Amino acid sequence: MRMSFWRSTLPAIAALALASTILPSTARSEVVAQVSLASQAMVVYVDGIPRYDWAVSTARPGYRTPTGSFRPTRMHRMWYSKKYDNAPMPSSIFFLGGYAVHGTSHLKALGRPASHGCIRLHPDNARTLYSLVSDQGMGNVRIVITR
Repeated sequence: MRMSFWRSTLPAIAALALASTILPSTARSEVVAQVSLASQAMVVYVDGIPRYDWAVSTARPGYRTPTGSFRPTRMHRMWYSKKYDNAPMPSSIFFLGGYAVHGTSHLKALGRPASHGCIRLHPDNARTLYSLVSDQGMGNVRIVITR
């Protein structure tokens, strides 16, 4: 009786062991995009290790960029602002209502406040962040904005 138990169980155990060594891990990394309004910079951390450091533009005088910790709520490869004359917002990652991190064509303004409240990035950097968030899943991402 005992021998038949092991004969039927051992192949299943061996298959599980083999699968765990061959199949890719489905574990996802934690991504934190830390934005400093004071320095107009974003540092992107993956599992606590800084991977990217980019200049941004946040709200110019008369507008505001919200502070706090947020999770992405939706993403669009290309979005057009309904509020601001159909302005293009490539690689948009929305985190609070109409606020998003997105690419911009106003490259000379990066590194200083210039937006209506969104966080603007160089389009290449916005694509990189968009891809990272897509790969890791919105639930594994936080956007932290500090003064």
